[in-house]
Amino acid sequence: MSELANKTIIITGASRGIGREMAIKFAEQGANVVVAAKTAEPHPKLPGTIFSVAEEVEAAGGQALAIQVDVRDEASVESMIAATVDRFGGIDILINNAGAIALAGVESTPLKKFDLMMQVNFRATFLCAQKALPHLKKSAKEGRNPQILSLCPPLDFDPRWMKNHSPYTLTKYGMSMLTLGMSEEFKRYGIRANALWPRTVIATSAVAFGGQHAVNGARTPAIMADAALTLLSSTDMELTGKLIIDEEFLRENGVTEFDQYRANPEKVDSPLMPDLFVQEPEAYVVGKQPPLKGY
Repeated sequence: MSELANKTIIITGASRGIGREMAIKFAEQGANVVVAAKTAEPHPKLPGTIFSVAEEVEAAGGQALAIQVDVRDEASVESMIAATVDRFGGIDILINNAGAIALAGVESTPLKKFDLMMQVNFRATFLCAQKALPHLKKSAKEGRNPQILSLCPPLDFDPRWMKNHSPYTLTKYGMSMLTLGMSEEFKRYGIRANALWPRTVIATSAVAFGGQHAVNGARTPAIMADAALTLLSSTDMELTGKLIIDEEFLRENGVTEFDQYRANPEKVDSPLMPDLFVQEPEAYVVGKQPPLKGY
């Protein structure tokens, strides 16, 4: 039986992209998946709603609960937690996937946009973890391997990550630092906390706006879902407080074939586009692995 079978997993930002891919992947393992996101009605330009993903989760073999949530709002998060516990009896895993991004410097970032990134990225990670904590502690007492997984990068204080988009960098690094703090704080309860970040750009609706060139250099969300599955399936209590890169982690766990994750399988010879916050982007070409920091 899969380690995730009958586990209850909350995924914020799960109506599309990486969150959706994780939801379906975990459903295939027999998990109960809470599809939590703000999109309940079809978006005019973007695919997916909490209800369409919930249907996909059920079709993949899991149990689904679609919840419209505003991760900026305490009452909305409390309602999400309560509905989850009412439906499934507890919470075993929290995935902080919801995110907001604006790649601009201090001079060009409106305060409203900065506040949005702070609330959706950093503050929501704190809020969701705090509200889920009593139920994660209960899960630990029942021996159910509770975990918190946040999508945030390794910490690298090279100024190049600050120069052009320090407001966004601050909110994501805040998530990473909070992950390290929660790992140490929650060890006494038997709760693990880790972070996951992609080596390359991931092909989502946002990447599509970068044109075909961006898609040719991207990987599909499946690589993040597979890395998350591998991580969350581990029962190693020492695997906590890690800021993990998807490709490196999968390689360490026996994966050797990565062309399967190409967003455009016909362009396997095209250089991959590194995501933000990973090391030596100028050296990242097919067949050459740059050094990592953070894991």
